[in-house]
Amino acid sequence: MSVVIYHNPRCSKSRQTLQLLQENGVEPQIVEYLTNPPSIDELKTILSQLGIGPRDLLRKKEAAEYGLNDKSLSDDAVIAGMVANPRAIERPIVIKDNKAVLGRPPENVLDLI
Repeated sequence: MSVVIYHNPRCSKSRQTLQLLQENGVEPQIVEYLTNPPSIDELKTILSQLGIGPRDLLRKKEAAEYGLNDKSLSDDAVIAGMVANPRAIERPIVIKDNKAVLGRPPENVLDLI
């Protein structure tokens, strides 16, 4: 089972999600997305796997900080802004096969595994 977690070790929900995966026998590939952000194409794929639009993956405070909450921005502009400012991406994101979930709450990942 190949599982990937887009992880921020400083985030309690991200740590809880990683721990929950490990407690269930899953050792995911860990991507620390703040230092290794997804590319535009990768983020588009992740959004498709989550079944949400880019604005639904924005952290509210950081979106405002980076000007990504501007309603006139196109989806592509929001995605590019998220790649350039990965702190604006909600976390953690867990991917298995072609499905993804947000680990908010961490128990969401149980649907994948």
